[in-house]
Amino acid sequence: MKIALLDSGIGLLAAAAAVRRLRPDAALVLSSDPDGMPWGPRSPEEVTARALRCARAAVAHRPDVLIVACNTASVHALPALRAELEPRIPVVGTVPAVKPAARGGGPVAVWATPATTGSPYQHGLITDFAAGVAVTEVPCPGLADAVQRAEPSAVDRAVAAAADRTPPDVAAVVLGCTHYELVTDRIRAAVQRPGGPAVTLHGSAGAVAAQALHRIGARPEPSAVASDDTTVLLSGREVGLPAEALRYAEGRTLSPALETDAPRTVPSPPVPGA
Repeated sequence: MKIALLDSGIGLLAAAAAVRRLRPDAALVLSSDPDGMPWGPRSPEEVTARALRCARAAVAHRPDVLIVACNTASVHALPALRAELEPRIPVVGTVPAVKPAARGGGPVAVWATPATTGSPYQHGLITDFAAGVAVTEVPCPGLADAVQRAEPSAVDRAVAAAADRTPPDVAAVVLGCTHYELVTDRIRAAVQRPGGPAVTLHGSAGAVAAQALHRIGARPEPSAVASDDTTVLLSGREVGLPAEALRYAEGRTLSPALETDAPRTVPSPPVPGA
């Protein structure tokens, strides 16, 4: 079984680690686009084009399913990705967990990039799944970039600024960018007020990983023999995990053999359609 994931950067690590928890024996293909990130400020057409390049690089390694582990790409590129790859390769998108967060009755805060905050896409999720629940949209400028660079001080500043914009009585925070799931400890500490209600964070990684297995008819087997078969593609180049990824637990647990950012000796496969 081989599962591919794509994202602009290291935000895919959370979903990749979730896949490995459910199926330690799964081979992984991690395809990201450091040459073109961030994707958020780009036009929908540019995001789609870059997501397709990442997908084609991953598809050259013959995965059974592709996870679009990026909220921006899921908003703009999912139709094009599915049109090109399905039904041959199922494509699973990432949707902010507004629905499960709203089940608790709120209040709910949705943390997202400035480009996503206030977008018709996010408003649609809130309208469809959080009717009657108090929802605050919280833009988080600079947080995804700080996570990507693995700069703790910058992460803390961006998290603190977002926490200041979050109502003190929220019961749940939706992590509307996959990068945010790499710093849940910092976010939880910032939004949990002394004496206030326990705040639940809702990410998408676990649900996306489970859906990917479902799409290929596979069951979770957490006790399966672990695989160290992980291919890392950075803008189509086959290399090791970047140093920034290894500063997060999710990156370090994927495969000890990948703890280098030096190129491999194996040449990169051709990228179809490039």
